[in-house]
Amino acid sequence: MSRSFECFYFKACQFDAKQGLITLEYALDDEHVFCEEIQFPNPPAQLPAKRLQAIERLLPLLHFIAGISYYKAAVPPRIAIETALPDPETAAFLHNLYWQGLGEFAWQNGLDLKARLQFPAQTQDLAPAVFAGEKQALQRRSLLPVGGGKDSIVSLETLRASGESLTQISVGNPHIIRQVERSSGLPYIVVQRRISPLLLKLNAQGALNGHVPISAILASILAIAAVLYDYDRIVMSNERSANVGNFRQGALDVNHQYSKSLDFEQQMQQQLARRVAGLHYFSLLRPLSELDIARRFATMPSIQQYDSVFSSCNRNHRLHNKSNHPGNWCLDCPKCRFVFLALAPFMPQARLLKIFTKNMLDDPAQQDGFDALIGVGQHKPFECVGEVEESQVAFYLLSQQADWQQSYLVKRFRAEILPGLNNLETLLETALRPAQAHQLPEDYWDLIS
Repeated sequence: MSRSFECFYFKACQFDAKQGLITLEYALDDEHVFCEEIQFPNPPAQLPAKRLQAIERLLPLLHFIAGISYYKAAVPPRIAIETALPDPETAAFLHNLYWQGLGEFAWQNGLDLKARLQFPAQTQDLAPAVFAGEKQALQRRSLLPVGGGKDSIVSLETLRASGESLTQISVGNPHIIRQVERSSGLPYIVVQRRISPLLLKLNAQGALNGHVPISAILASILAIAAVLYDYDRIVMSNERSANVGNFRQGALDVNHQYSKSLDFEQQMQQQLARRVAGLHYFSLLRPLSELDIARRFATMPSIQQYDSVFSSCNRNHRLHNKSNHPGNWCLDCPKCRFVFLALAPFMPQARLLKIFTKNMLDDPAQQDGFDALIGVGQHKPFECVGEVEESQVAFYLLSQQADWQQSYLVKRFRAEILPGLNNLETLLETALRPAQAHQLPEDYWDLIS
């Protein structure tokens, strides 16, 4: 796709309550019109009027956020909105989300988006939130998004142990997610998102492409799901390392995980509260480091049932999976390396090798990949992995364990890297102590502190 475009249009959005179907329309100039569909299974036969009103209040927010997937195909200099204009606070929220959420995409494509992004806004504020003043509008129960990896499993089993009323939910249902959902024995909901085929066609023709803040899009879908199915809490599994960017570029902290960060979580909660009172969006694991989550995964007895089915490898979520490895892990990506490294200090070696089928730390070909995790010669990978210091601490712990000391990369770390590092004992203590920056309701803090 060689030509440039002048305008990106938000054209229309609608919700069919009987079918549980949302349609979102966008366009690049008058040439390319995109239609996305989001299908919610088994919608209520009779949706109460107030909950329908709440969904209608959330729908424009979903329309604006999901548009980021189509806007990035050409990043035209003008944005036009043919539906109701956002209020000034929402327009500012969208500007920040597109700027920070597309930070990695903009860096990789050599773009400066901050000045280009101009969301039109109306002058008046939003009407009062639906359910405002009502004591308990939505049922006190939780929707837990499941991605198939260790983090959401730790959340699931922590909430289950507390007696929380919860249902699993996913947007899409690749086999890893299906396996985890079924292994848990808990009820689950599968929402289907059908991206416009035209976008995929334009991508194949050379449209601008790259990372989008997918967790922000999922958050807006989950908010509608919560109201549709009558849940008052959306419990995410985003940890504190998501707050730390990959590197700084000018005024922007380029963060692959921006839409998993506390900053986004707080802004999203504010946007939801302005539309639907009593609807809560937060992450149970926000105070925890990736290393602490790995420790909990490795040591909670109820989690061993997931060993053969879970995976954090993104290969399982790609439309075109080119890996030839038959298991749940490709064994050659930053996610596989980090999860192996984070689990190793806390899990019996035999159990870990059964999960991964090989010792990744005894493979010299993996050295550059593990060096990126510990900050040797390059920035942290553009993946959802822990902080550099957490990886350093994990290697340090392994260097003290006899059954790991002879693995090639552990031996090399002990000889070449460890002498140049300081305060690892202090970093270890910090990594395994919950932080205070979070949005947890008070009763949830007790579950993970």
